Amino acid sequence: MSPTLFINARVVDPARGLDEPGSVLVAEGRIVAAGASVRNQGAPGGAAVVDCKGAAILPGLIDTRVFIGEPGGEHRETIASASAAAAAGGVTSMIMMPDTNPVIDNVALVEFVQRTARETARVRVYPAASISRGFHGSEMTEFGLLREAGAVAFTEGRHTVASSLLMRRALSYARDFGAVIAHETQDCDLSATGVMNEGLYASWLGLPGIPREAEAIPLERDLLLARLTGGAYHAAKISTAMSAAAIARAKSDGANVTAGVAIHNLALNDNDVGEYRTFFRLAPPLRAEEDRLAMIEALRDGTVDLVSSSHDPQDVDTKRLPFADAAPGAVGLETLLAVTLRLYHNGDLPLLRIAEVLSRNPAKVFGLPGGGLAPGMPADLIVVDLDAPWVVRETEILSRSKNSCFEGARLQGKVLQTLVAGRTVHRATEGA
Repeated sequence: MSPTLFINARVVDPARGLDEPGSVLVAEGRIVAAGASVRNQGAPGGAAVVDCKGAAILPGLIDTRVFIGEPGGEHRETIASASAAAAAGGVTSMIMMPDTNPVIDNVALVEFVQRTARETARVRVYPAASISRGFHGSEMTEFGLLREAGAVAFTEGRHTVASSLLMRRALSYARDFGAVIAHETQDCDLSATGVMNEGLYASWLGLPGIPREAEAIPLERDLLLARLTGGAYHAAKISTAMSAAAIARAKSDGANVTAGVAIHNLALNDNDVGEYRTFFRLAPPLRAEEDRLAMIEALRDGTVDLVSSSHDPQDVDTKRLPFADAAPGAVGLETLLAVTLRLYHNGDLPLLRIAEVLSRNPAKVFGLPGGGLAPGMPADLIVVDLDAPWVVRETEILSRSKNSCFEGARLQGKVLQTLVAGRTVHRATEGA
């Protein structure tokens, strides 16, 4: 590949704290230089020059929680279709959850994901392996062998580990192998029949609710075990003010703890369920407005480290049902950046912080390459028109499943070009 020089750009690099007008030079799959200092150096011989016309250049997004059907549920999503959706949304790396059929709980399946991604994916795909065999919650998987094979984290995906002893052992083993335990917390008894946030609106709809305590109780247990073991623990998707307070306490106590929030819990609340709109049945459920605002504040003050799409494709057979019978989950790879940019446009977060929680921090938490534009880093980057308006239309969603919470939404911020290792994997069409 010949070198490429991107000029007339707003360069946003959370790895160096830069947000300034400048240029970015890419060669041999890596960043050569980025920032204001590059503007007057001119293009090297043979370099292609791309005029960004004031658009922003950010490091490619790293999505830490992506559910994909393959293997076993290819009708919902394949690695290829998910990667196409990711590239369109500016996601250059994604961590694939082990919620497949069969569950990713052995070396052969980790290698299957890696091989399939090499052959079919446009972006980097990193497999996560399950904590327990088959998600049964009793016998641990082979952490050492799975880590050596390429598993970047251990998680029960949509499930919660009920056994405190198993979680203690998992955190201890993960510590010894330099891995992260990423966990969604839902008390299975408190949330057993619930389908949305417990509150006044659920009562009006006549739907059983899920209390905030269903998330907080197992989370508090996990945080105590993280302190006990010294293991790296990531609260994958918190959604309530009490969960954010628990994370803040654990961090102040010196525990090796990080936290993430799904984009839906930043942008929506339980009123958006409307008249039983099943695309808004999610896990964790959409919470009350005060919890949504608490999540934004936790993101602002550093209590929450990153934002994920929680991309969870479901087809018509699992979504177009009565609300209580519909499967939870929504697609989100293509809208992750634009929806997060709402926080930039309304003044809640600076653009540098948005780049940090979508790229730099995910790379740090899970030990992945990327997350910045410093010289020598992989040339995983995106060119974004921060002000471009667009409408989310079902016919234009690249994911095989179309269950988006933001269908019909008017968003601001369009990915014009996505590069992975210096190669263009997505380019917006004119007028799109």
